[in-house]
Amino acid sequence: MVPGPCNKMFDFDEALKFVSKQTVLCIGDLMLDEFVYGEVSRISPEAPTPVLAVARSEIEIGGAGNVARNIGALGAHCIFVGLIGKDEAARALSAAFAKLDGLITPHLVIEAGRHTTRKARFVSEHHSAHLIRADWETARPASATSETAVIAHAEAALPRCGAVVLSDYAKGVLTPRVIRAIIERARQLGKPVIVDPKSHDYSIYRGATLITPNRQELGVAVHRPVTTEAEIAKAAAELGRIVDSEAVLVTRSEEGMSLHVAGDAPVHIPAYPVKVRDVSGAGDTVAAVMAILIAMTAPFDAAMRAANAAAAVVVGKRGTATVSVTELRHRILPSASLAPEDKIVFDWASLDERLAEWRRHGLRIGFTNGCFDLLHRGHVKLLAEARAACDRLVVGLNSDASTTRLKGKGRPINPVEGRAEVLAALEAVDLVVVFDEDTPLELIGRVRPAVLVKGADYTRDEVVGREIVEQAGGDVILVGLVPGHSTTAIVKRALPEKQTVED
Repeated sequence: MVPGPCNKMFDFDEALKFVSKQTVLCIGDLMLDEFVYGEVSRISPEAPTPVLAVARSEIEIGGAGNVARNIGALGAHCIFVGLIGKDEAARALSAAFAKLDGLITPHLVIEAGRHTTRKARFVSEHHSAHLIRADWETARPASATSETAVIAHAEAALPRCGAVVLSDYAKGVLTPRVIRAIIERARQLGKPVIVDPKSHDYSIYRGATLITPNRQELGVAVHRPVTTEAEIAKAAAELGRIVDSEAVLVTRSEEGMSLHVAGDAPVHIPAYPVKVRDVSGAGDTVAAVMAILIAMTAPFDAAMRAANAAAAVVVGKRGTATVSVTELRHRILPSASLAPEDKIVFDWASLDERLAEWRRHGLRIGFTNGCFDLLHRGHVKLLAEARAACDRLVVGLNSDASTTRLKGKGRPINPVEGRAEVLAALEAVDLVVVFDEDTPLELIGRVRPAVLVKGADYTRDEVVGREIVEQAGGDVILVGLVPGHSTTAIVKRALPEKQTVED
């Protein structure tokens, strides 16, 4: 299957629910990534180099294996084909794959006499700076026997996969013979191929669906430097013709990404504004997300936006990090669309946990309540001023039955789920709790707010829950009304023949 055209509406929220049903085949150069963390407090007396007092070390599956890790971390299944030697690094990688609970199915071809690629990075934690990297590797083409084994594993897996990733780190696995065999077989089966390139001869990737160079690699491919967006767009179009690919995605680090799709105008998007801790493996994350989304027939530009969001997550972590589908969802979707699941409480059992967490951090909790049937300017003022008086605002919302008893037949106009979602989308609201009683007295006793807020159409003595709050040393605040704004008035103007109970 090939991706859909660009610039079409794509429902990320719906698509992300089906990530776990995807299988992606990844072939490439496997590495063992080691990160040694510590503090630098002095210069060596033996040479003018910093001394790292080692505090801890971590090992991860790296290189093309990090693409596989990202696919698995997102909840999809990855079939991985790579090449290792017979050494300690190979044993460490095999053990690491075994711990991944079946999210990755590895096929590791063993080549005698080859060093399994290992990269050790020495990092100053205080400065988040890489001091030096040490590499152990054999960067030579795979033997003919190894090529045959890699191709056999890949061709056996292809029918079960929705997309293929060729993750080329120029360590010898992706020889011209291996690349040609996989691309040609994938095209026969209608499987999209995503290439994260490294070769100086880009013609070997001819026939790939998508190629994802960074800006420097793009310059190498077209034999000239590329700096501006116009230069990048022109070079990407040229590379697309060289490779005969449907699309070229150029990653531009902190400047974002650029997409060229044959026949479409170029698309440039900025990077997310994030604190960068480590860029190691961000390109692997991009390749993984692009592969999963393209396997789901997402348009190229939609896949790019998801990959851009995922990269923003991983560069904020240490090491060759991965991104989960939850992290991706929260990065890519607007906060208002996430608010219902984050802010709305129907089951009071979960309310206590949220309140306890806020209290552990010493936050001042406020409370107000209402039916909020048709949200209007007066409601917004009440909620904004209530939130200004506290650190976290809990809004008690009358259920449908409670609203009908309070307001009369024909109310509420909107069901409780809709009213709750509109409230949750407001920045001023931190939590919406639905209650079925006629008054919020029981809920107020449960919340125990430090601030209780109502509209100035009430007197202090009329405010339900006032005694509970004041006895605990809290405050009751009355917010002035906005003249001429009420749900009742809005309903009367819309349906003048209906009799409604006053708000």
